[in-house]
Amino acid sequence: MAVKLRLRRMGKKKQPIYKVVAADSRSPRDGKFLEAIGVYNPLTDPHTIDIKEDRALYWLNAGAQPTDTVKSLLRQKGITLKRELMKKKLSDEKIQEEMASWAKLKEAGQHAKKGKKSKTAPEEKPKDEIDQGTAEVKGAASE
Repeated sequence: MAVKLRLRRMGKKKQPIYKVVAADSRSPRDGKFLEAIGVYNPLTDPHTIDIKEDRALYWLNAGAQPTDTVKSLLRQKGITLKRELMKKKLSDEKIQEEMASWAKLKEAGQHAKKGKKSKTAPEEKPKDEIDQGTAEVKGAASE
């Protein structure tokens, strides 16, 4: 039996919320699953990811293959980084240090992104100029 970590769609129409589940690869998207390990809500700003880290690591170490989207979510939460550090057989203190430095870098990156978003959009033509152009065309067509 091949186990996959994937998303299970829930919620109302046009309001999706996803459960991150460990499921048999042969079962359908919203079918039966082995264990729910988290929740992903793409509609909040920023999107909400809540994954049980210990269970995700358990399933990954047991050979479960994450889908592309779940792999991205695990990367955003730092679970893949922690798994790689554990594979290198580093001490728990060293792993905690690396995770703390990663969290600081990620936080700094998010602040930089917010600064870029606050810039104003490029200037557009004033509405007067646009209206004058269309008025001339209308006047020419009516003659």
